[in-house]
Amino acid sequence: MLTSFFSKSKPVIFLTVVIFMAVFYVSANVQALFQEFSTYLLFTKIGVLASFLVSVLILDFIAKKNELTKRSGFKILIFALCAVSFSGILKDNQVIVANLCVLLALRRIISLKSRKDVALKIFDATFWICIASLFYFWAILFLIIVYAGIIFHAVNYFKNWLIPIIGLLIVFVLVTTFHLVFHDDFYSWSAWFQESSFNFENYQNLSLLIPLSVLLAITFWTLSHYFKLFQKSGIRSRPTYMLVFITLLISLSIAIFSPVKDGSELLFFLVPLSIITSNYFENKKDRGFKETLLILLILMPILMPIFF
Repeated sequence: MLTSFFSKSKPVIFLTVVIFMAVFYVSANVQALFQEFSTYLLFTKIGVLASFLVSVLILDFIAKKNELTKRSGFKILIFALCAVSFSGILKDNQVIVANLCVLLALRRIISLKSRKDVALKIFDATFWICIASLFYFWAILFLIIVYAGIIFHAVNYFKNWLIPIIGLLIVFVLVTTFHLVFHDDFYSWSAWFQESSFNFENYQNLSLLIPLSVLLAITFWTLSHYFKLFQKSGIRSRPTYMLVFITLLISLSIAIFSPVKDGSELLFFLVPLSIITSNYFENKKDRGFKETLLILLILMPILMPIFF
């Protein structure tokens, strides 16, 4: 059974997921690459593909290191299956790189529970989120999760509240310096800011509507199980569960405020969703239903390009 195979954390599972993601990424970008071929474009796509694959490795590390899930392959499988179901994600270089930066920030925020190197972790998380916002402006909303981490783990030290502001200023200085040196001008607000679009007409397209509907259905179905885990967890573990849930809400907000509604805006949402859904699949109940659901998720990215 598929659920039994992915219930273990094996190198073969990670290799399978990585190859699966790489095949879909190449398939989505090969036509554009040949139409406008250049060495710069080729290396850009290779770099973005590397970022896409590394993001799975970091997601797996975050979940294992902080015991957000059991040692299974469900989280990386779910992330991969959902990500490749949206062609907008596979074709958007900016959002893939931004998502990698957000994962690096999330790794530092969740590790605040150890109460070690708190100031450094807050700064690192802020730095990575600011870098992510240079690629995808609305990723700046993840600064909320930095302050949530401070509230949960470092609320007693006033200086911790100032660190994100300092981190934001340092990134501003670095970016401004880079533009002055290499472009002889300042990095402007218009170059950074991305105006929101509330035009959801693209969601009427079945190629986008079907995977989105599956995604939302899974979210509502698995959240109840996640809240039960939260209630059963110890006091020390609860802030981590809450940080994942807050990340889910922020990701949803980013999707709403995003400038383009083509599915790419949902990539941030897949990180917390994969953790929440993995907890559901790791539960021993309803094995038959889970097997059917997993098969559906695997078939979704394969059949969608054929029929739509």
